[in-house]
Amino acid sequence: MNVPLLVPDFLRRSALLFPEKLAIVDGSHRFTYAEFETRVNRLSHALRAEGLRKGDRVCYLGPNSHRFLETFYATAQIGVVLVPLNYRLAASDHEYILNHAGVKAVLADHELVGVVDTIRDKLACATTFIVAQDGGKAADGWTAWENWIADSPTSRPDPVDLDENDLVSINYTSGTTARPKGVMLTHRNCYVNAYGLIAHLGFCHEDVELWTLPMFHCNGWGGVYALTGVGGTHVVLRAIDAERIFELIATERVTLACMAPAVLSAILEYEHRERHAVTTRPRFVVAGAPPPIDFVRRLEEELGWDFLQIYGLTETSPLLTLSRPDHATPRTDYARRARAGTPAIGVDLVLRDDEGCIVPRDDSSVGEICARTNVVFAGYWEQPEETERAVRDGYFHTGDLAVWDSVGNVHIVDRKKDVIISGGENISSPEIEDVLFAHPDILDCAVVGVPDPQWGETPLAVVVVRVGADLSPDEVVAYCREEMAHFKCPRRAELIDRLPRTATGKVQKFKLRERYWEGDRRVN
Repeated sequence: MNVPLLVPDFLRRSALLFPEKLAIVDGSHRFTYAEFETRVNRLSHALRAEGLRKGDRVCYLGPNSHRFLETFYATAQIGVVLVPLNYRLAASDHEYILNHAGVKAVLADHELVGVVDTIRDKLACATTFIVAQDGGKAADGWTAWENWIADSPTSRPDPVDLDENDLVSINYTSGTTARPKGVMLTHRNCYVNAYGLIAHLGFCHEDVELWTLPMFHCNGWGGVYALTGVGGTHVVLRAIDAERIFELIATERVTLACMAPAVLSAILEYEHRERHAVTTRPRFVVAGAPPPIDFVRRLEEELGWDFLQIYGLTETSPLLTLSRPDHATPRTDYARRARAGTPAIGVDLVLRDDEGCIVPRDDSSVGEICARTNVVFAGYWEQPEETERAVRDGYFHTGDLAVWDSVGNVHIVDRKKDVIISGGENISSPEIEDVLFAHPDILDCAVVGVPDPQWGETPLAVVVVRVGADLSPDEVVAYCREEMAHFKCPRRAELIDRLPRTATGKVQKFKLRERYWEGDRRVN
């Protein structure tokens, strides 16, 4: 028997078995699994009433919320493809993504309506605009979410012919080019990834997960599905605030949270921990960048909580490896535990050199991480040439360079791509360089990632100023902050006479990085 792996199964199981179990906590909102499913069904019917059909694209633009969580299931059960958007991007980025994906319906948080309105007349396909808000009158040209779904049926919508290889979502991720690529994830990708999380991270019915991780990040790393499938409780956090995190851990008895190292840093630096009566021992899952070793030690020794790390990419749904104490890694071996870890179940992972040969497991030979697994994406939306470049010889080539040891424990040391990962966010250095080159006083420039104790790494702009121009490093940074999303901007700039280049004119970025990364092989 071959039954397709479809992500709506996760909610249907919990709604059937645990209808009165608390499913979602979002501020003053508290929904049981029965109520969760009812709201999902109403949303599915509302989308169909707007003319959305299998294969059509719908976006959600906003921070974490119960409505975002509901959208994942409402779209999936009727075959509509979700495009989760990073709400911190600039309006021009959203314009490109919405048009590239051919999004027909825009679901946006009330705080981001203005952003959409600035590009609305440039959107080629969008005809439906729904604002996520609790009450009050919707902005002109928008329909209030709760009014929109109020009269929709509560029953499950008529089934649509779904295959496990149909798309669930298109997740846009920044690569080495200025324009983001749309990662196509299927039901099968997301289903298998959720099983991996349940197996390796121990998701269970008693778990209460605090959503410190943005849901737009690779569908919440799959927690949207894994936690729902076991009937756990989602505790939604709209914005990162250390005090609020501790409050929720204490009051909701949180047992699990997933985050980038920057969020872990905020938690560790919070000064008033003693004010909060935490009675659980949460498991903190970190990904997006390798954390400083000291972060691991402090979390476990100072707070008495558990540290786990996973490594993966949006293109792999994302779980590829995990690091946790085991027979080869004692709990107090924090240096080893800060590594990317060993392959997850079902992941065939190898490290290949430039000639395509597998490098030895000697903890010193460097190779590119390549993976063959059921969680590898279906390709880049409308970019077959990029798909062929990434998936070849039967493996997905991550662009991350690493060493591995005798048991396959992976340690990332560099990468082929120029993407900078700051606080778990991918930042394209060519995109920043394009902005810098538009400045009339900048003759030449390059952007590289440099170490940062809080964010892992941040962009540094290395700039050659035109002769006779008067431009300071602070003015370079201020200019970038006017032209692009702030999280992408260089934190600082340096002025030099000329950039190191090869004979063919390529900037030798490794030379720019050397003095910053000397003695530190960690790449975030």
